[in-house]
Amino acid sequence: MKIRLAQPGDVPAIMQIVRAVVPLMRASGNLQWDDIYPNPAVFDADIALSQLWVADIDGSLAGVIALTTEQSPEYVQAGWDIEVPAIVVHRLAVDPAFQGRGVAIALMQQAEIVAEGKGIDRVRADTNTHNQVMQRLMPKLGYDLSGEIGLEFRPGLRFFCYEKLLAVGANSSQRA
Repeated sequence: MKIRLAQPGDVPAIMQIVRAVVPLMRASGNLQWDDIYPNPAVFDADIALSQLWVADIDGSLAGVIALTTEQSPEYVQAGWDIEVPAIVVHRLAVDPAFQGRGVAIALMQQAEIVAEGKGIDRVRADTNTHNQVMQRLMPKLGYDLSGEIGLEFRPGLRFFCYEKLLAVGANSSQRA
């Protein structure tokens, strides 16, 4: 498995992954994604900002993750200081054909690599309260549950917030 920055030509395959996982998410009660979000324009913007990563297995895209430094204002509801730099996980998806092969773990490890490369000592993520898969994965990877929030752009849904503190070099100017 190779984790690499996504390229514009990857968007059709990324959208195939999204179209495969959305019905599974919805069937489990997770209404976080739908036919409108995420969409190609969202992924194009991520690619333009060099913040979209893909897992490539033998030439096939197996998963995707956006790693940003943008923190929703609502994160303060989880007790987070959003002025403290963090890598924030968004739009994590694994093609059902590749689930169970460590793709999500590898993509989450990339979040830590990106954070450390930027001298940032924390990774944050929010996930729908009905996303059982992420709720199992986050503690397994050493993330602590910080709280539950609502997000203005996803009215009616609730989200759990997770954070992992990293041991970043003492010379980092980004440390809190």
